Amino acid sequence: MKKAAVTGGGGFIGLAIVRKLLEQGIEPVVIGRSHYEEIDKLGLVTNQGDIRDLNFLQKTLADCDTVFHVAAKAGIWGPKEEFFSTNVTGTENVIQACQDQGVQHLIYTSSPSVVFDRVGLSGVTETTPYAKKFLCHYAQTKALAEQKVLAANENDIKTVALRPHLVWGPGDNHLLPRLIEQGRKGKLKQVGKGKNLVDITYIDNAVHAHLLAAKNLEDSASAAGRAYFISQGEPVHLWPWVNTLFQRLGIPTVHKRVSYTKAYWAGSILERIYKTFNLKDDPPMTRFLAEQLAKPHWFALDRAERDLGYEPLVNQTEGLNRTIKWLRTKAEG
Repeated sequence: MKKAAVTGGGGFIGLAIVRKLLEQGIEPVVIGRSHYEEIDKLGLVTNQGDIRDLNFLQKTLADCDTVFHVAAKAGIWGPKEEFFSTNVTGTENVIQACQDQGVQHLIYTSSPSVVFDRVGLSGVTETTPYAKKFLCHYAQTKALAEQKVLAANENDIKTVALRPHLVWGPGDNHLLPRLIEQGRKGKLKQVGKGKNLVDITYIDNAVHAHLLAAKNLEDSASAAGRAYFISQGEPVHLWPWVNTLFQRLGIPTVHKRVSYTKAYWAGSILERIYKTFNLKDDPPMTRFLAEQLAKPHWFALDRAERDLGYEPLVNQTEGLNRTIKWLRTKAEG
């Protein structure tokens, strides 16, 4: 790997991959929709454009041997066409541009939500089928995109899909900030009994998996055409973990509770209201969110360990310590 493009290169995972490429002496090509100061600080230029623009991608991917396709429309709410155009059409364009420009390796950042079919997931493997009924457009469009990436695997281009779950750590601009904001406002309620085990993935481990996948495609390509769950390998009890984080940050812990059934039906009603009146903000509860907050979702790493040689570099305790330090520094600065 000599020259690697990163779509969504200014985002949380994308930026971390860009930094790691630089550390390893690999030339990164940053692709993003906006201008990113962090990319400037690295001495790089962001190729600003939209992955829904095939011509833009074809020009930008010239001379690249590898593409990390991280960019996506994320979230649990919003118009289906927005998720579809970015996550599906955008991914089709990435695949096409890779094929047109002779890119040899494509690593796609997928999501475990592609198999979430309204039941708890405890230690499941990659043989678990895609969901038949999705509760949010994000999961559905990520599943469609993943299938297209894996189907594109052929002699001229090797592809692989990674499914890191709930990526967190220093630099997080989505998951932890929203969680902490809700905690400080006292708006969080424990959904369900609080005993559900959930996988999370420290950012360094997610990046490590991406680089291992790229190396595999370069060497044996035993991972080509396959999907892999990625996590810490240490599932946590979700609500005690949240409360531990809050305690260390001086935020009141979550004591209020609501049953899964009430949360689910509240989500269903709120979804109808928000859709009927075309409200833009995210509903405070959705059916998908109720499921995620109350049910287990953790995954076996056997395939990633065997094919990619994946082992988490940073354990749960060290990851939390680093994250707390970063959050405190950020608050002070």
